[in-house]
Amino acid sequence: MKIFIYILMLLALAIIIYNATLLNFNDLLGDRSALALIGIVSAACVIVLLAILLTSKAIEKRADK
Repeated sequence: MKIFIYILMLLALAIIIYNATLLNFNDLLGDRSALALIGIVSAACVIVLLAILLTSKAIEKRADK
């Protein structure tokens, strides 16, 4: 499970990097840039949620001992 979560985090990071290449800094609210910004924010949310999941799993493991 832990390895799967790390793989998902790496995929989310790859999506952030890909969407960062699609950004047009001269027109951030344009069609492609807006979609890229939405993709970056959603992938960042995925990373935060997966980090919370890893933390809760670690706390659960310590509480069982």
